[in-house]
Amino acid sequence: MFALLAFVPIFVSLILMAVFNVSAKISLPISYALAVILGLIFWKMDFLSVLAYTLSGLLNSVDVLVTVTGAILLMNTLKESGAMSTINKGFSAISKDSRIQAIIIGWMFGSFIEGAAGFGTPAALAAPLLVSLGFPPVCAAAVTLIFDSAAVSFGAIGTPVNQSIACLGTTIVTDSYASSISMWTAIPHSIAAIVIPFIGIAIMCKFFSKEKSFKPALEVLPFAIFSGLAFAIPYCVIAIFLGPEFPSLLGALIGLVITILAAKFGFLVPKKTWTFPEEPSWDDSWRSTAELAKPKESNISMIKAWLPYILIALILVITRLPFLPLKSILTGNSYAANVFAIKIPELFGVANTSYTFKWAWLPGTVFILISIVTIFIHKMTKDNVKKSFKTSGKQLIGAAISIVSGLALVQILRYSGANSVDSSEMKSMIFYMADALSNVGKALYVIISPIIGILGSFVSGSNTVSNTLFTNLQYQSAENLGLPTVLIVAMQIIGGAIGNIICVNNTVAVCATVGTNGKEGKIIRLNLVPTLIYATIIILIFVFLIFVFKIA
Repeated sequence: MFALLAFVPIFVSLILMAVFNVSAKISLPISYALAVILGLIFWKMDFLSVLAYTLSGLLNSVDVLVTVTGAILLMNTLKESGAMSTINKGFSAISKDSRIQAIIIGWMFGSFIEGAAGFGTPAALAAPLLVSLGFPPVCAAAVTLIFDSAAVSFGAIGTPVNQSIACLGTTIVTDSYASSISMWTAIPHSIAAIVIPFIGIAIMCKFFSKEKSFKPALEVLPFAIFSGLAFAIPYCVIAIFLGPEFPSLLGALIGLVITILAAKFGFLVPKKTWTFPEEPSWDDSWRSTAELAKPKESNISMIKAWLPYILIALILVITRLPFLPLKSILTGNSYAANVFAIKIPELFGVANTSYTFKWAWLPGTVFILISIVTIFIHKMTKDNVKKSFKTSGKQLIGAAISIVSGLALVQILRYSGANSVDSSEMKSMIFYMADALSNVGKALYVIISPIIGILGSFVSGSNTVSNTLFTNLQYQSAENLGLPTVLIVAMQIIGGAIGNIICVNNTVAVCATVGTNGKEGKIIRLNLVPTLIYATIIILIFVFLIFVFKIA
């Protein structure tokens, strides 16, 4: 019974957004309210705990809001400075084909940013670039979310994989076991990554074109497969031989160079250029719900136009390299803790409600800083600066409600059993959901395992959080069922990455950056198909590994 009840808030949010097209800023507060009611009545939570976890969600939402704010401000600053217009001309010089542009920006550039920063940053940066090139905003949001998948497990310098390893602890994880997790996470991802660029383009051509057909996607299939291989091969090799920190970062960087050169020289590029129809003929469902500033024409040089992105990439990479001291300093794990990490103790004495605002570590802080620097680099006028800030503020308002209520919901789901009247017996709502899915038997569990990871990311908005919640459950279930633990843990990590395609937080964040607030349900519904395809590929791979090749 508890498992069924625990699913109610999730089902309600899914139905409201995906079936009835209710915006996230309405559906998520409703789901949060349902979780609170269930927590108070069935999980016997006391009111003070509910209040504490709600406020904890509000505090944790600051991290996401800073990143969203920075991405929106950067986009509007570059539009008002004229840099975006120059960048558009540069991409058009590489290829005027929208399919090629989507692969270079959404797949390769997005995967590179995922490798450096993660946590929803890639789509928030790549989608506005696509919109400025003439992509319908809803299309840009959906496609960049599809593309931000294979790189996620090794995103943010390997954070999701390392977190999963940390959850298992040193009594389980040896150096060889950790290497095996990295390898078996990378190999299935690499196989799927070969076709993900094509899947994204197929969705784009089928639902956002005059033809409403897969034919334009089939025309670019050779180039899409080539770009998938350009990422997947170095990604897999690096994961096997160097570990989890650099597969996405270096794999995408190598792939980006190869793909740009291939496009520039016309290698495997279709002879006939394909673009979107003119904006006046767009379906209303493709459009933004808020007015987006048009890129301003300018004579800014290509190097100066790209300089903000170059600076962002450099800062994110340098600050996240594990062998440099900057990571320890900026995360507050050094003498500078009180400066770079503002700590708030547990709220009302309730466990798991403390919060540390690592403002200097957040990608959004880098975006905001570079946005301000860009004002001076690009010599923007006061009117241009004022317009970029005003436009950004309007875009952020709708997203803030969704993000705050969504993370408050996550906190209730995660800790609903911790402060119940009989806490020795009660588990959290999210535990009951995963536990119910895990009691299906040996053969079916191989199918269910990645779905648990997807569920974790869908609810929490993070592969890292999904791994935190479910790694130990997956490991224990594998032991109980006699399945190879390293493969099941890898399935959890991969499932968490797949869930990134449809997770609510990332969808809300990217919608905020391209002005499509209120269309989150349409995007989630649209991206369910790629999510299921990706999950099916992964399940089939692991079925062969476990039951045919007998990998232990």
